[in-house]
Amino acid sequence: MQDVTDPFLLIDTQDGVRTLTLNRPAQFNPLSEEMLDALIDALAECRDNPNVRVVVLSANGKAFCAGHDLRQMRTHHAEDYYQSLFSRCSELMRGLVQLPVPVIARVQGLATAAGCQLVATCDLAVSAQSSRFAVSGVNLGLFCSTPSVALSRNVARKRAFEMLVTGEFIDAQTALDYGLVNQVTDDDALDAGVARLTSSILAKPRVAIETGKRMFYRQIEANLESAYAYAGEVMACNMMATDTVEGVDAFLQKRPPNWASN
Repeated sequence: MQDVTDPFLLIDTQDGVRTLTLNRPAQFNPLSEEMLDALIDALAECRDNPNVRVVVLSANGKAFCAGHDLRQMRTHHAEDYYQSLFSRCSELMRGLVQLPVPVIARVQGLATAAGCQLVATCDLAVSAQSSRFAVSGVNLGLFCSTPSVALSRNVARKRAFEMLVTGEFIDAQTALDYGLVNQVTDDDALDAGVARLTSSILAKPRVAIETGKRMFYRQIEANLESAYAYAGEVMACNMMATDTVEGVDAFLQKRPPNWASN
């Protein structure tokens, strides 16, 4: 039985990897008001912490996240409340994208509605083989409008629309084929899959990863001419960084680089 006094979010940091674990397993880790607040606060702390190099978003129990807390929502049947709730959720999703370090979703079990949105919003996602994904609000008469924003920016348009209008589940391999996740592992190898990804990121200079993430999301929303102009400016600035000079010199001298920012 879940103790109501247990924290909604568990936070652990090991060797530059900050793991945020949704901790309402009995309720399938819904994005309740309390969970949203806990996640937004945790991301703010990560943003200001120079020791955090990667964030892993994880969950306890049989589900990753079942979306919004429908019971809580029904007790506040007012349009102003719903607008405020969805605005708060959108703030969380924007915060994940705006965080200077990569965010990896570690997905086990179900990821539905806003939970699927959470996976789509993270920069990277590693899924257990048994996981399933859906934007299933339409089955309740509620089109998953805010989840569609992240979903349509991750998978092909017709794939996204099919998921949104049918509400049907897809399995982990289909999610991989659609581009919703990066990797699918055996259930007992999920942590190892995440660790391989974090290790690869940690081996790179922090300045390159932070510069790259910021540039990636800004250019992808621009037209082609603006994207290339912006990317060129960023790349020229990146070339001036101490770690970039070290990386190029190390390559030319055939030796391992010694990153100053790590």
